Amino acid sequence: MFDTHVNLHADAFAEDLEDVLTRAREAGVTRFLAICDRFDNYAKVKAIAEANADIWNSAGVHPHHAKDFTDLSEDALLAAASDPNTVAIGETGLDFHYGYSALDDQVANFRRHIAVARETGLPLVVHTREADDLTGDILEEEYAKGEFPILLHCYTGGQRLADRGMALGAYFSVSGIVSFKNAKDVRSVISSIPMDRIILETDCPYLAPVPYRGRRNEPAYLGHVAEALAPLHELTAQKAASICEHNALELFHKISA
Repeated sequence: MFDTHVNLHADAFAEDLEDVLTRAREAGVTRFLAICDRFDNYAKVKAIAEANADIWNSAGVHPHHAKDFTDLSEDALLAAASDPNTVAIGETGLDFHYGYSALDDQVANFRRHIAVARETGLPLVVHTREADDLTGDILEEEYAKGEFPILLHCYTGGQRLADRGMALGAYFSVSGIVSFKNAKDVRSVISSIPMDRIILETDCPYLAPVPYRGRRNEPAYLGHVAEALAPLHELTAQKAASICEHNALELFHKISA
């Protein structure tokens, strides 16, 4: 299995990261994508990838932190993207739930990342929360200027954005949320997305799947995400995990190049 979204630099893993990775590998996770949430964390995330042959990293600024990096240049992102271990741009996007950064700062940050994804051909890891319409508008507008690979990560958006994303060839990652009892709407949308467009993630240390909900999430729990996804497409968990791994390697093409 490939855990396509892990926050391994988080404080939650500061004391036992090696044990966490050992448990994940024993549980069948063979690849990890360490996500950069703030550009001043890029060196830390990159160091984790460099120290482990089965870990790669992204480069980017989460929408929560857009206000802190208004001067971040496309050149800086392009330089990071040239590193062999950097296989994705982001995460970036829009988050209207918390509003930690102003709308204008989030949009400018999002478009900057899109430009780099277009130039490099690396997949854009998109975070969107309570911003379906504007996320779709920006993706369509920018895609019309030139194609770029899209991943709508930890997807909890509505059917309309899912349909708009699929029209742009987007992939969608499924997290432990799909196992939550009250996530019926999420399961309904995920059921409508073809399996060849779905990948798995934990988003650890957040969003631990059932039966670990409420605890610190770990990559070792990725199999439980596959178990929750599988019945939505009438598959075994093993088959779902295998398909998702294949899809992830197609998307993050720099890994298999």
